[in-house]
Amino acid sequence: MAAEVDGPLKRVLVPLLLPEKCYDQIFVQWDLLHVPCLKILLSKGLGLGIVAGSLLVKLPQVFKILGAKSAEGLSLQSVMLELVALTGIMVYSITSNFPFSSWGEALFLMLQTVTIAFLILHYRGQTVKGVAFLACYALVLLVLLSPLTPQAVVTLLQASNMPSVVVGRLLQAATNYRNGHTGQLSGITMFLLFGGSLARIFTSIQETGDPLMAGTFVVSSLCNGLIVAQVLFYWNAKAPHKKKKQ
Repeated sequence: MAAEVDGPLKRVLVPLLLPEKCYDQIFVQWDLLHVPCLKILLSKGLGLGIVAGSLLVKLPQVFKILGAKSAEGLSLQSVMLELVALTGIMVYSITSNFPFSSWGEALFLMLQTVTIAFLILHYRGQTVKGVAFLACYALVLLVLLSPLTPQAVVTLLQASNMPSVVVGRLLQAATNYRNGHTGQLSGITMFLLFGGSLARIFTSIQETGDPLMAGTFVVSSLCNGLIVAQVLFYWNAKAPHKKKKQ
């Protein structure tokens, strides 16, 4: 009977969440406090949870822009720099053969960030420019993922993530400070990004052992924390033009 239960459970957990040796250690030998295997289980579980959650992280931001028919308060430069960082993480991880659970959210966040960039341009009356941007980005992404791009260039792109993240978030922070409010910036999205980047510090160390990846998420957490602090500070602040309409 135990073997019958063990079969389906093993198929679910191995290798999605645990290597076979750790499955045997925990579920056959019942060594429930085996720290190295517990770290792997926690890292894989967190990683897959982050990837699943990333499907929805920026949707509140997209819906907020669509609902208001405005992208006021959002810095296009900040969004573009965030897109550079996400692209770097995704391309570097794919070419380095890292497990999907260690970087998968970058793919879904990239798609949502591209959408937000297009909406910002669209609501600024620059729809044609937005369509051109989508086409150019798709072309650049194809080139980066092709054998035409040397690994040294991909590594350089990943290394540029830290300054991209810092400058991008500082631009958004400056926009918030200058406006005296956060406009259509979604607090839900920022809180989720902050929590996800914190968790990614652990999973990137555990699953990739790559200091460049871990360092990127440390910097990202600090910068996301700054924007979260502004969201809380300006929570009740309103855009002046909204008052005029009333």
